[in-house]
Amino acid sequence: MEIISGVERRRHWRVEDKLRIVAEAECPGVCFAEVARRHEVSRSVLWAWRKQVRSGALALEPAPVFLPVQVVQEPVPMASPLALQGTPTPAEPAQCRAVQQIEIVLPDGTALRVLETVGATALRRVLSALRG
Repeated sequence: MEIISGVERRRHWRVEDKLRIVAEAECPGVCFAEVARRHEVSRSVLWAWRKQVRSGALALEPAPVFLPVQVVQEPVPMASPLALQGTPTPAEPAQCRAVQQIEIVLPDGTALRVLETVGATALRRVLSALRG
């Protein structure tokens, strides 16, 4: 018999531990209830974790990786259709500077060009969508 003294608190599981326990419960021939008992977790909680893993809600964040970067010269801009027709193009104000772009080429050959002003959060979301 277990006697609990004091205030009982919820346990907080790390994502890695949840995934490890769910993977153990998914092994062929393993008793789901036994895995739950061995790790002292309720079967209903283990079922919820399993459902989250299958839906993709419970997953490890991919570890950031460094990719090779190659600096290339900016391509020569093509003449605008107005310039080809002989119509003068409006002059660019002196205070405007050229907007720089970042080109990212993934290992599968997918190329992504973004402005240098793109936020890290937005870029992270786009890259994770391209990898998935």
